Amino acid sequence: MGTSPQHTQAKASRQVAIGDVVFGGDQQPIISGPCSVEPGYVGHAEAAAAAGADVLRGCVFKPRSAPDRFQGMGAEGIPLLDEARRRTGLPIIAEPLDGDDVRLLRDHVDGFLIGARSMRNSRLLEAAGRAEKPIILKRSFAATYDEWLGAADYVRATGNDDVILCERGIRTFVTETRNTLDIAAVPVLASRTDLPVIIDPSHAAGRREWVLPLALAGAAVGAAGIIVESHPVPEQSWTDSCQALSTPELRDLIEQVRRLTSLRELSST
Repeated sequence: MGTSPQHTQAKASRQVAIGDVVFGGDQQPIISGPCSVEPGYVGHAEAAAAAGADVLRGCVFKPRSAPDRFQGMGAEGIPLLDEARRRTGLPIIAEPLDGDDVRLLRDHVDGFLIGARSMRNSRLLEAAGRAEKPIILKRSFAATYDEWLGAADYVRATGNDDVILCERGIRTFVTETRNTLDIAAVPVLASRTDLPVIIDPSHAAGRREWVLPLALAGAAVGAAGIIVESHPVPEQSWTDSCQALSTPELRDLIEQVRRLTSLRELSST
């Protein structure tokens, strides 16, 4: 797709709210929760909330690289989203895989997460845009900035400008990490679009011990927020157990990010 004038002239300025949590303002909100909703999800959500998370992950549908892997609880998990939101008071995001999922989830979540595999699914982007919910749009692991922004344009063409871009790592020759976090995406896109940009260090690192330093790097360059996977007992997580943070680790990450955010605010005054 070509580069529109918006992509070359705009400056990051738009604020997008998921529930009452604002991305693109002075704070750097934290989205957290397990990779996928499991039967014990309500307790997992309460643990993330107690650690200080601002928004909850609540993915009941999971695209996986092989059909024999856990694909999520599907519709059976939706009552758990309702209960987690009721108990914690926090907004929840979930990932739809098609238009039917958008319609099914719409009344139970506060925003949609469009995963890396779905970034190029224009029909899904349009369906999600028409649902009038804020959307977190992850970058595909081989997408250029222009392709990523073009995907966002599919949502915005529906009249929904509440889009948050999420850098989650791209595929490179490096094999030690799951993906390579393109930290430059934050400042570069700040000069090319008005949309806030957040980072996902969990999918970039692939190992929990590397999530914190990547999260701090994102916070330092001005990411509008951070999304990380967490589980009270990471080893028992049904998906992505190697990269999930324990509750104490999540609490430590949130505290360090907030300290860094405060230092950035002081230095800018």
